[in-house]
Amino acid sequence: MLFGLLFTRDKSRLNATIVRHEQIHVRQMWELLVVGFYLWYGVEWLVRLPKSRNLHRTYRAISFEQEAYAHEHAPHYLTQRKRFAWVKYLFQFV
Repeated sequence: MLFGLLFTRDKSRLNATIVRHEQIHVRQMWELLVVGFYLWYGVEWLVRLPKSRNLHRTYRAISFEQEAYAHEHAPHYLTQRKRFAWVKYLFQFV
């Protein structure tokens, strides 16, 4: 996903869980006025990389991803989600 647009190679692999995961990211983007989201994402990735020592583990440790993965199976999460919910994942390490 880039700036709220979801790109996929194979439409058949797109399901409700993936869409919900990306919708959570859209909400996060709006909270940080889009540019802030990408800046924070990059900085957090760089900060977590030395501790994780693994690209996939670093990606999963990012607070935005932790929130999205934790709630991608909850159909009504976005209706109940509090603003800046991703912040509670900042100090949790996967």
